[in-house]
Amino acid sequence: MINYKDHLITSGTSIRDALKRLDLLAGDAIIFVVDEDDKLKGSLTDGDVRRGLLKGVTIEEPVSKIIQDHPKFIKKGSRDIYQIIEYRKLNFRIIPVIDDNDKVINVLNFRYMRSYLPIDAIIMAGGRGQRLRPLTDNTPKPLLKVGDKSIMEHNVDRLALYGIDDFWFSVKYLGDQIVDYFGDGKDKNRSIHYVWEDEPMGTIGSVSKIDNLEHEHVLVSNSDILTNLDYEAFYLDFLSKDADFAVVTIPYNVSIPYAVLETSNGHVLDFKEKPTYTYYSNGGIYLMKRSMLDYIPKGAHFNATDLMEKLIAEKKKVISYPLVGYWLDVGKHEDFEKAQKDINTIKF
Repeated sequence: MINYKDHLITSGTSIRDALKRLDLLAGDAIIFVVDEDDKLKGSLTDGDVRRGLLKGVTIEEPVSKIIQDHPKFIKKGSRDIYQIIEYRKLNFRIIPVIDDNDKVINVLNFRYMRSYLPIDAIIMAGGRGQRLRPLTDNTPKPLLKVGDKSIMEHNVDRLALYGIDDFWFSVKYLGDQIVDYFGDGKDKNRSIHYVWEDEPMGTIGSVSKIDNLEHEHVLVSNSDILTNLDYEAFYLDFLSKDADFAVVTIPYNVSIPYAVLETSNGHVLDFKEKPTYTYYSNGGIYLMKRSMLDYIPKGAHFNATDLMEKLIAEKKKVISYPLVGYWLDVGKHEDFEKAQKDINTIKF
């Protein structure tokens, strides 16, 4: 995959050198022209070069002579998912991302990405993984390999596929290994911060320690889940329902092999012959407005289910998002063995 900086050249670059860069980019041949501070000035394609040469511009002249000076772009702090979807529909595949100072800080390529969601992702990775001993005696459970990648890396890469690039990892047990493994994320153009639990703080308690989130919406996920969840569809459902908090739920069908009677005071009112009931369990992935984090007590042991109960009591809009797709909680040895088989057949 091409580094986003390969799409950038300065406005004083010659058209000849720009052509060499376009040739290097091959099927992704578009360049974004910036000034010496990386501020976006325009864009350039093979077609722009061709039209410039036909007008008499020589290839030794600077690209500033032939650039398109009103390129499409996305602003990092205020990106709109509906605008991004519209760009995709119009077949704008490669789009620069700029900060508040118009500096290009990334270039999206929808050949490799599915979306660019304005979400902070917090991954809870501090647990001991007791049920997976002895595998977790010297390796934290999130770093156990499934296929050619760790469980947590599958999660992070899946989120990055949807353009999420601001991460917080909550760590405790063998946390130094996780820090060494992922670093600060800059090598993959991601931002990774770490939250340390001095004592176990439950499945969401350590989130109270984070005070520098970037976006208005936050996703919190357990680190030991394998899933091919469509995060854009999840986010759009959250927005369309104007929810405060959403939980991914896993449908479970329970078949009763006998007729089930509906009774009242000993009288049979109705019955269903061998019915099947669908129940929904907690999938360990949550999406919420950032303001919902204020309900997490500071420095206390607190679970995601505690937060849901509190929000429901406060009459906040808590919704379920039933998963259509693959989901596996890698908690036990049999789950880990299943994951090793599934990774060869499930598309993540």
